[in-house]
Formats: sequence, structure tokens, C-alpha cells
Amino acid sequence: MSRPPFPPFSPATAVQKVRMAEDAWNSRDPARAALAYTPDSRWRNRSTFVTGREQIEVFLTAKWAREQDYRLIKEIWAHGDDRIAVRFAYEWHDADGQWWRSYGNENWAFDAQRLMHTRHASINDVAIAEAERLFHWPREGSGRRPDEHPSLSDLGL
Repeated sequence: MSRPPFPPFSPATAVQKVRMAEDAWNSRDPARAALAYTPDSRWRNRSTFVTGREQIEVFLTAKWAREQDYRLIKEIWAHGDDRIAVRFAYEWHDADGQWWRSYGNENWAFDAQRLMHTRHASINDVAIAEAERLFHWPREGSGRRPDEHPSLSDLGL
């Protein structure tokens, strides 16, 4: 089931698509997030290669079990008619209580049915102290970042 906005992307619709992806990932609901991808979508996430919605759901379930108190901000970098490049950062802590900020870039490509068929993500993790956290919003409900929360650019990230 595809969800607007659809390719070809304008600057405004590309920004909207990025925010929708951010919201889906901040929900930490693997089934919801996986709906944006084709049934045979191909991913490269760090050094992990995933194919298909079922594997995406398994991957995201494990990711969000490991990356606790996950909060993500995405920002558009560039777009074409059927492609979007995104930069992002997210904060989380591991089971030992160590906080991390993960920085990354994603390249997305969409198919004729308007779903993402390819996602390439490169990500680096930086250990941070809890006092260095910048992403503070409630996890209750949808986990959506409030509109008034600063963007990556506003935070200087």
C-alpha cells in the first residue's frame, strides 16, 4: 500500500516524505515502518544486507530491542524525481546504559508503484554521555518528534 506523496518529488513533497519516514521509524513499530518498502525491497544497512518486508520487520524488531530509548531526526539532503538522499542522527542507549549518537546518510529509490525498492544506509556511532543528549521528547504515543523540536541543522549536527 503506497502512501502519498508520490514520485516525481518536488522539494516540498520530498521533505514531506522524509518526515513521514522519520515518524514511522520513531514509532518503533516494525510492521508500520516496513509498509513503505516494496515486498522485495533491498537494503544495505551498515554491513547488513536485507531483502523483503519480512526481513525488514525482523531487522527492525532486533534493532529497536537493542537500541533503547531510540529517537531519530531525518533531514533531506537532495532529491530527484524518484530518489531522495537523507542525512540523519539518532540517539539511543544500550543494555549497559551507554548512550550513543548515530550519524548516517541514506539513499532511497522508489518504484513505479511508489514504494521504496532500494535503501542504502551508512552509519557511524559515537559514544556520548547522557548529559550530551540533544533529542528530548516524550516516547509515549507515536514517538513523533514535536514540530517545534530543533532540526539537525538547528542543532548544528
